[in-house]
Amino acid sequence: MEQIDLDATDLQLLEQLQNDSSRSNLDLAALVHVSPPTCLRRVKRLRDLGLIEREIAVLSVDKMSAVVGHGLCAIVEITLDRQDSAALEAFEDRVIADEAVQQCYRVSPGPDFCLVVHAAHMPDYLAMVKRLFTADANVRNVKTFFSIKRSKFGARVPLKHLAA
Repeated sequence: MEQIDLDATDLQLLEQLQNDSSRSNLDLAALVHVSPPTCLRRVKRLRDLGLIEREIAVLSVDKMSAVVGHGLCAIVEITLDRQDSAALEAFEDRVIADEAVQQCYRVSPGPDFCLVVHAAHMPDYLAMVKRLFTADANVRNVKTFFSIKRSKFGARVPLKHLAA
């Protein structure tokens, strides 16, 4: 892995972009006290280095469920029979390609994977279970926890203490 050097300005830019990536370049430059051309160049460098993977809109699940129907969010623990590299990668490749899977973590110890999935309703969830878990002979155990309330959701990497 290559060495990436970040200074305080880079860390401030990353911190501000995590807060709100929709800010204009002018606003972002003013917040971190650099010129707009310098800001643009630095943000491009951070993207080119792969430190910024992508920028997305985070939707309100509660408000969206009123528009598109009641939604289910579940945290699913998966244990496989075989944990060799090929079996783990095959399962991972299949689940990350499915639209219902929002997050996938390979974990240890305990289950092999923890998934965060969204489904429109219980029949939709059941279809996803059949598609991803029941049809896979290598899936030994599935344990699902249904979310009754989302108290916090984020994707932030703590940087404030580094940028100070």
